[in-house]
Amino acid sequence: MTRYPAPLRPGDVVGVTAPSSGVGPALRPRLEVALGSLRDQGYAVRLGRCLDGTGVVSAPAADRAAELEEMLCDPEVQAVVPPWGGELAVDLLHLVDWEWVAGAEPTWVVGYSDISTVITPLTLLTGWASVHGANLMDTPFRQPDGLVTWQRLCASAPGAEVEQRSPGRFQDAVLVDFAEHPGAVELPLDAQGTWERLDSDEPVRLTGRLLGGCVETLTNLTGTRYLDVGSWADRHAPEGVLVYLEAAGEDALTIGRHLHGLRLAGFFDRAVGVLVGRTSAPDADGYTQREAVLDALGPLGLPLVGGVECGHVAPRMPMVNGALATAEWSPGRGVLTQRFV
Repeated sequence: MTRYPAPLRPGDVVGVTAPSSGVGPALRPRLEVALGSLRDQGYAVRLGRCLDGTGVVSAPAADRAAELEEMLCDPEVQAVVPPWGGELAVDLLHLVDWEWVAGAEPTWVVGYSDISTVITPLTLLTGWASVHGANLMDTPFRQPDGLVTWQRLCASAPGAEVEQRSPGRFQDAVLVDFAEHPGAVELPLDAQGTWERLDSDEPVRLTGRLLGGCVETLTNLTGTRYLDVGSWADRHAPEGVLVYLEAAGEDALTIGRHLHGLRLAGFFDRAVGVLVGRTSAPDADGYTQREAVLDALGPLGLPLVGGVECGHVAPRMPMVNGALATAEWSPGRGVLTQRFV
């Protein structure tokens, strides 16, 4: 059974560390706004040492791994929320004592993009629930109708059920520059669109344990203990796995190769269906992002639902790795219900 952290409550401590990229001087004002947002909601904040943004990573790998372990195993820290993703969180995985972490009481870890490199192995190796959702720098944004915040999701008690619906709007051409607008709280959802079934026109209802993340980061873990979905499913997901994946920014040919590789490595062997995040990543000449999904995952014979709010295109529907979830699609409608069981 999935091990859920205790429900997050005002007064709890939220740890902030950067397992991947830190925050440079120009974006420190946004970081302060994000920290203030947490404090205004009643949370205490513990800033880590690994936040420097002058290089590709926030600190040497050993330091980042040690600080992450420290926060995960500290009973006073109820959640860990990195500022955002980055490029090289993969370099700390072998330095984390996952057995030690597994022996501690679960802690919420929230993020997306390169943070998938941490939270997906965390769930697979320890059985802890983790949250694929807005990172700290995005936390001040208000969620549109139909979606909840990661804080609301992490506040759920055992046995709770949380339903989210596609708001039918997303961020397309208008982007927010945090350096110019550090206090931004409104997402410019300037385009319309909701979920779509990629392989059929038939309505579908899928139930399984959620698991997934960013295609570009997870593909590097294939064949390692950090992406052993089969062993995790044997222990924690007898209902099957409801996979969600999203492309960050690579062109369609690269994403197609990654998805083929994940399929050949057995990542989808226990899947009941695949939710595909909306992406702004470019197509390739004669090969679109949609075609990449159908080409690589069509042979699975599973329902494929696209346009899901689970990636680099805002807004973001927080999803709990390990939660029992039901995704329902029909034309013009997309609903995800997560159960903390």
